[in-house]
Amino acid sequence: MSSMRLLIVVNKDKPQVRTALEQLLRQLDPQMHVATVIDDDGRDLSAEAVDLVLVLGGDGTLLSAARRLHGRQVPLMGVNFGRLGFLASFTPEELPRYLDTALAGSLHAHPRMTIEVSVLGAEAPVDPLDHPSVRSARRFGTTALNDAVITAGEPFHMLELEICADGQTPIRYQGDGAIVSTPSGSTAYNISAGGPIISPSIDAMCVTPICPHSLAFRPVVVSPRSTLEVRPLRVNPGTTLICDGQATTRLNKGDRVIIHRGSHDVLIVENPHHREWRSLAQKLHWAISPSYEDDGVHS
Repeated sequence: MSSMRLLIVVNKDKPQVRTALEQLLRQLDPQMHVATVIDDDGRDLSAEAVDLVLVLGGDGTLLSAARRLHGRQVPLMGVNFGRLGFLASFTPEELPRYLDTALAGSLHAHPRMTIEVSVLGAEAPVDPLDHPSVRSARRFGTTALNDAVITAGEPFHMLELEICADGQTPIRYQGDGAIVSTPSGSTAYNISAGGPIISPSIDAMCVTPICPHSLAFRPVVVSPRSTLEVRPLRVNPGTTLICDGQATTRLNKGDRVIIHRGSHDVLIVENPHHREWRSLAQKLHWAISPSYEDDGVHS
């Protein structure tokens, strides 16, 4: 274990994290190389020579750390000091026991697919299926582990969007926006907007409209080999693209948002005692029967 190199990313805005970090540093093997302790400050992590990234915070902190690795295949182990903790699946109480197991290489890191998101100006004559040309011409680009969201913004009039996949005939709709999510992001904003839960073991993308002005526009799951294009035809001054709740850019009328599978996965160390269905039942109360209060009336 002493040869392992550990990077700790912390969100010190969460009250319990600072105390947990101090305890952790006292408990670690003094011969182990702890590369750095970094606040969630946007610093590039891809150059850090480490074997494991330990994230103390929540899902948002882990999403930020994953993006800042820029494709470097280093496992991330998230300790949840937030609320749900789907990606950061370890509790602070479990950390001492499972960190030793992870550092010994006995916990499996599971790959999670990402999406690459690019914004082209209306004047850019680029084929959306030509990904290298899209990258060279884009005015905004990032990778997302959870989702890319186009939201109406102030003054919150309905948007008009045009959506197509792989150059097929586009469809138009009016509403408050659209979500393109990965399986990891399917339990985030996607599920709140009525989208499906997708197992993280499945590679797919889900397109979910936000409050569509249509009863017939339902969420759709598409192949990870697809390239999606979303073009805002009517926008508000505050219309924005938001990726993983963190990377943002304003959208103009006629911009082209190009989304396809990312060139790399993100490695997440998962809690062996918080498997998929158990997490859904515990965190989202999935499949829990209604509770009936005794109203004092007996048959």
